[in-house]
Amino acid sequence: MSGRRILILGEGFSHDPHYGKTMRGIIRYGPDPVVAILDSARAGESHEGIPIVGSVDDALPYGPTAAVVGVATQGGRFPPAWRELLKRCLEAGLDVESGLHEFVSDDPELVALAARHGATLRDLRKPPEGLNVPTGANLEVDATIVLTVGSDCAIGKKTVAVELDLEARRRGLASVFVPTGQTGIAIAGWGIAVDAVVSDFLAGAAERLVVEGVERGGKLLFVEGQGSLVHPMYSGVTMGLIHGAAPHLFVLCHRAGDVEIEGCPGHPIPPLAELVELHERISLPARKAPVACLAINTAALEGDDEARAAIAAESDAAGLPADDPVRFGAGFLLDTILSHIAP
Repeated sequence: MSGRRILILGEGFSHDPHYGKTMRGIIRYGPDPVVAILDSARAGESHEGIPIVGSVDDALPYGPTAAVVGVATQGGRFPPAWRELLKRCLEAGLDVESGLHEFVSDDPELVALAARHGATLRDLRKPPEGLNVPTGANLEVDATIVLTVGSDCAIGKKTVAVELDLEARRRGLASVFVPTGQTGIAIAGWGIAVDAVVSDFLAGAAERLVVEGVERGGKLLFVEGQGSLVHPMYSGVTMGLIHGAAPHLFVLCHRAGDVEIEGCPGHPIPPLAELVELHERISLPARKAPVACLAINTAALEGDDEARAAIAAESDAAGLPADDPVRFGAGFLLDTILSHIAP
């Protein structure tokens, strides 16, 4: 524990599992307690036992020390009303942490306010200095690299990587979760948001991450996936991450029942067997990687029996082991991954 107490800024999106996924990831896996969520449209309600408040002033009695932007808006920009919200947080002496593409630490007014009130500004998506193309170190690290990939965005690639890492560490394995996005960085405290990196250096950034994962003690690295190879908007980040991380194995993530890319009418999701073949074919020629298993998101299905039937159907269709590591635990998928690793 760092001693931080988090106020999640979820204004207008705290109810939304898609645009509020950062909030949910921090609450579920973050190391610091979330003491309140700010969303004026839901003031007086609660989320997983955490009070929802209508203003920064209403949050202060809960003793927050930092305000974390808990939403991921399309395009990564702040809605206009958020500027006053951020200013009020700084005026109250709260550190502000954001994972959007619009950097708070580059805003002169916010920088001046932070300095005046003894607060700090942190941009989770700001790339580090000195990024370049891969050097080949990704093929030399002494670890097994597992990358989560998906049939769409926002279906659980980060969650699957975190759950597999947690299960591996519970078993005493030298496992490290490798964060590649703003929520993963907020959870783990390190990483690079690869979707904010210049495209020529994206693979190099992914290589740097797996090298650091080994330096942090990892013999088994679970790399957080981004985007989707079949997404008409966000496929580029997926390709760079695949070739830069140079995984030994893929875990293919899919939300049960989805047949079309969310928000992109007319862009179907191919059958999972085709997606398996696509990922295996497009993996780095110097390290061809198989899809070890499927992680099926069954959150939208009510009962366990319905969820198990959906998992079995996807497993049969793709010819691969499958499970929902959130609903039923990550043990089966981890066993499958370990069976691919030579003793």
